[in-house]
Amino acid sequence: MDSTRRVIPFAELGRQDVGSVGGKNASLGEMTAHLADAGVRVPPGFATTADAYGELLDGHGLRGRIEEQIGRLHEGAALDEVGAAIRSMTLAEPLPPGLRAEIVSAYEQLGRDQGREDPEVAVRSSATAEDLPEASFAGQQETYLNVRGTARLLESVHRCYASLYTDRAIDYRERMGFDHLQVALSVGVQTMVRSDLAGAGVIFTLDPESGFPEVIVISAAFGLGETVVSGQVDPDEYTVFKPSLKDPELDPLIDVRVGAKRRKAVYAEHGLTRTVDTTPEERSQRVLTDTEVRLLADWALTVEGHYSCPMDLEWAKDGLTGDLWIVQARPETVQSRRAASTLRRCRLTAMPRTPLVDGTAVGEAIGSGPVVLLDTPVDLDRFPAGGVLVTGITDPDWEPIMKRASAIVTDHGGRTSHAAIVSRELGVPAVVGTGRATHALHDGQKVTVSCAEGGRGKVYDGLLAYEETETDLADIPATRTHVMLNLADPSAAFRWWRLPADGVGLARLEFIVAHQVKVHPMALLHPERLDHADRCAVDQLTEGYLDRTRYFTDRLAYGIARIAASRWPAPVVVRTSDFKTNEYARLLGGRPFEPVEANPMIGWRGASRYYSDGYREGFALECRALRRVRDDMGLTNVIVMIPFCRTLDEADRVLEVMTEEGLRRGENGLKAYVMAEIPANVILAEDFAERFDGFSIGSNDLTQLTLGVDRDSEALAHVFDETDPAVTRSIETLVPRAQSVGRMVGLCGQRPSDDPAFTEFLVKTGIDSISVAPDSFAVVKQHVAAAELARYGEGRTAPSGTRWPQAEQPSPSRQ
Repeated sequence: MDSTRRVIPFAELGRQDVGSVGGKNASLGEMTAHLADAGVRVPPGFATTADAYGELLDGHGLRGRIEEQIGRLHEGAALDEVGAAIRSMTLAEPLPPGLRAEIVSAYEQLGRDQGREDPEVAVRSSATAEDLPEASFAGQQETYLNVRGTARLLESVHRCYASLYTDRAIDYRERMGFDHLQVALSVGVQTMVRSDLAGAGVIFTLDPESGFPEVIVISAAFGLGETVVSGQVDPDEYTVFKPSLKDPELDPLIDVRVGAKRRKAVYAEHGLTRTVDTTPEERSQRVLTDTEVRLLADWALTVEGHYSCPMDLEWAKDGLTGDLWIVQARPETVQSRRAASTLRRCRLTAMPRTPLVDGTAVGEAIGSGPVVLLDTPVDLDRFPAGGVLVTGITDPDWEPIMKRASAIVTDHGGRTSHAAIVSRELGVPAVVGTGRATHALHDGQKVTVSCAEGGRGKVYDGLLAYEETETDLADIPATRTHVMLNLADPSAAFRWWRLPADGVGLARLEFIVAHQVKVHPMALLHPERLDHADRCAVDQLTEGYLDRTRYFTDRLAYGIARIAASRWPAPVVVRTSDFKTNEYARLLGGRPFEPVEANPMIGWRGASRYYSDGYREGFALECRALRRVRDDMGLTNVIVMIPFCRTLDEADRVLEVMTEEGLRRGENGLKAYVMAEIPANVILAEDFAERFDGFSIGSNDLTQLTLGVDRDSEALAHVFDETDPAVTRSIETLVPRAQSVGRMVGLCGQRPSDDPAFTEFLVKTGIDSISVAPDSFAVVKQHVAAAELARYGEGRTAPSGTRWPQAEQPSPSRQ
């Protein structure tokens, strides 16, 4: 490449040209030159060079004058005063004639190539130190969309040069240790994609919150992409599982969340852009089809493979042609820098109250302090260090304030908004997209912002106590007894991916139903039995679904799939719904379908529901969701577990129903387990083992039914004891009997987390697995290792039952 050229087409650029045209433009050139054959589409364009910027600085001593202003900043001058002075000087300096001529010539050629005069273009800044793996300047400089004509193009280029010294850009370089005058600016000029007539968004080739590397996360909103990046909208979010994406016969889309998308950016009548309200139909619709999601995910995987690192991309859809395009690509710079060997955990130690507001959690930390309610950025000395910033949305002008905050709360935005991106980089907890924080919270109010409770971040009144711990994963010992996780909340599943767990021993379907589905399945099947109020509530909840049962199976399948993907290919045991009748009745539309029982704990629950006239259709929907996860999405590591199976006849009838619904033991590797929580399961262990592939001991119910104690009774709490000899002898009986016929036995419950002696007892029985809450995993693993050392010695080579299998690579159902 000729280093003296002022303007270069993307097609002649590559990643080796970062020093000349910045990371953004170098990436566009790299993709144009090397990934077009793989189908990745990049809009054509050109870039100005660092040499061209240097020519501007050297024209009339501008470089020296900028250096003087930076010196004033280091001597204590106000940031905003220095920034304004440099921008004013830059705009007052005319663009060099040679640069102007080359920009106009390249723009006219772009128009000829398209057969159009004065085509609309996007004008984007690209700093020459930008988008390196160790730093991200995303959003630090200006972008101008829908620029048309040579006069407006030259003006936009000039303004991009000046934006290298916005207050936020100066502050960022100061914080990251960049020498200001060693950072030059390139300007990318790219043909506009008419996404104002369709949609646009952002793609991460890992989960942006947890760093989980096996997914691609795509956000999408209607109109131009600036509303997504700026946080003005709550976008759609699509999660794609990479291993399934590689098989064209599988459906890799494991989660879909339809955002509110209340605003969109469109072309203004006289150039540039404006923001307007979306229609009610647009707010309830998905921006992308499954086919479009898959295509974008394929491209993202291709780009990630080419760069050999996680990537952050921007995409746009042309509303005139329907074509999809990649308009930006840069290395992801937050999760990729996290220490993979350390797990940081925050936990509230005080009992939380009802949150004042909630929204999308960014990060996994907790922060607290006084609310600082702002409409616009203020001088730094007016924002107290440690304050909780509460505002509508943020943009790069807020960044000097954001780094002083203990937490950030916004009304608008999703996980790829400006507030979310910067908060992750700063390590500051943020709750975005609350919808009403600026109205619900008041200035000076002391609050605690928690992002440590799953996918929903919460803002509590008062300064609540919390603790922070770090676990060095290298210190967690290996054990022959499998230590697995109990997971319930799909939105939090990815945060635990770094734990060296042997899978998930218990994923509770009823949690997904209660928190993500929120409606009784029979109410969707028989809405005629609902009263008017419940019918209206169901209509609102299932808006956009012509088939309401599809709403149930979608939400359930997506929840199961996230949990299964988080541990792939290790086994994930999913327990079918185990609500009691009073709990089912509390679901939306549930009361007409549930009897009133004197003791629901030992009433119509578990297996007895699945073949009954009162719930058989509902269980069919559960089976449909499970089959979709295993057969369509390829997550064959899912094992189905039946709870509260009282008799052998019940076992046969439930398995028969499962078979009728396409879940046949042995087909496509399907295994079915049974909860061992009734004395009958122990007494008839060999008989149950003929019907099921494994047992999971439910110690709470086993204790309740062995001792005849209502586990919820305060009066009998002193009698309820999982270490009672009657209970432990049942466990000692079950484990060898099941293992003698090749069946796995595990235990899922809280007791091993609280009682090292109980853990030691379980190890002595030779149990195959112990499943615990994620925050107890490291401690229980240590206890298991100590117990194994005491029993087996250094080698820990004692024989065990059948070992947990790893799932094979995803393969479509051959049924």
